[in-house]
This record gives sequence, structure tokens and C-alpha cells, in this order.
Amino acid sequence: MSVFATLVERLADLLQPLFGASAAAAAIVLFTALVRLLVHPLSRAAARGRKARTALQPKIAELRKKHGKNPEKLQRAVLELHAEEKVSPLAGCLPGLLQVPAFFLLYHLFSSDTIGGKANELLGHQLLAAPLGERWVDALDGGLFGGAGLVYAGLFGVVACVAVFSYRLSKRMMAANPVVPAGDGEQVPGLGAVTRVMPFMSFFTLVTVAVVPLAAALYVVTSTTWSVVERAVLYR
Repeated sequence: MSVFATLVERLADLLQPLFGASAAAAAIVLFTALVRLLVHPLSRAAARGRKARTALQPKIAELRKKHGKNPEKLQRAVLELHAEEKVSPLAGCLPGLLQVPAFFLLYHLFSSDTIGGKANELLGHQLLAAPLGERWVDALDGGLFGGAGLVYAGLFGVVACVAVFSYRLSKRMMAANPVVPAGDGEQVPGLGAVTRVMPFMSFFTLVTVAVVPLAAALYVVTSTTWSVVERAVLYR
């Protein structure tokens, strides 16, 4: 934690001439961009994997038609097909999973009063009028239209715009690559519900931003925005 705190402080010092009192917030955005750059090759691989899995849908539909009454045999056949085509069904999860440690580091860093036995000086940094260690509910103490409240209103506005764009992108992608039913119009159990919910996932970011410290919220907003733009480019 102390090493990570030093990294954030150093980045903030470098950005101080440009961003003044909000240098630590800018450092978090920069740190998030660096994390996303590191996992970008995996995101590209995930995009190729998704396209490959989409191409396998007709073959998987045939397997469901052939082994529909034997779930264990169907599962083995689908796994063998993925292995034969060198397609990993879990490849798309890796970019998201690898970002979890960075998020929790920021969360704990801006939730702790002390680091390495010393007072956590990072809690004194702000984004405009909003302390990076406080949450939305703390900002409301100064009023919905107070300085901190307006900072959160801006963040919520950005998240809402990104979520709407992500929703439209997901709908377009699903329309362009529909899941092929497994004969007689049947689908994998539960797949219909997942398909309906998936486009709305970005809206849950609003909840995350509201309940975590502002520093962690900045990470989430920056990462989500990057992710949506990345998807639009990689899956075009």
C-alpha cells in the first residue's frame, strides 16, 4: 500500500503544474489509462476470441441438436470444439479480471486513515471541491448543488452518457451477431435472460460510483469509458 501511495503521490507531483489542486485526481486518471494500456493486448485477443466464438455458433447449434438430451455429452463436445478451433470461452473475462486488483488498491488506499503507520496524506487531495477519500453521501452534506455535489453530478452525467452509448453498442453488436438457436427454435436455458440484461450492465456503474470513495469512482468512470470506446473500435 505504501509503495502504491508513493506512486500516486509522484504522479500527482508531476501533474501539479498542469492540474494544481486536482493533480492527484489527474494522477488516478493517468494510472487508470496505464492499466488499460497494459491489458489492451488481452482486450484485442478477447475481441478476436469473440468473433471466433460467433463463427462457431452454427457448429454449436448442431451439437445441441445432436446431443440435446445428454447435457454431459453436449458439454464435452462443445469444449472439444473450442479446443479444436483454439478458441477459449473465457478469454473475454481476462481484461476485466486483471483490473480488479488495481481498483481494490485505490479503494483501500483512499479508505484508510493511515498507511505504513503514518497519516494518509492522500486523503487531503481533491477533485475541484470534492475530497478524493469521501463518497457521494458525504458530498450531500454540503447540499446537492454544493461544490462536491456538483462534481458528483458531473461524474454521474458522464457515466449516464457512456452507459447509453454502451447500451446502443451492445444492442447493435447482438443484432449483428445473433445467437443461433439449437434447432426447433430452442436456446440455451437462461440465455435469453442474459441477452436481455447484458445491454444494461453499464448502468450499474452509476451505483458503483455512488458508494465508493471518489478516487475509486474516478478509476471506474475512466476504465468504463475506455472500455466502451475500445469495444466500439475493436468490434466495428
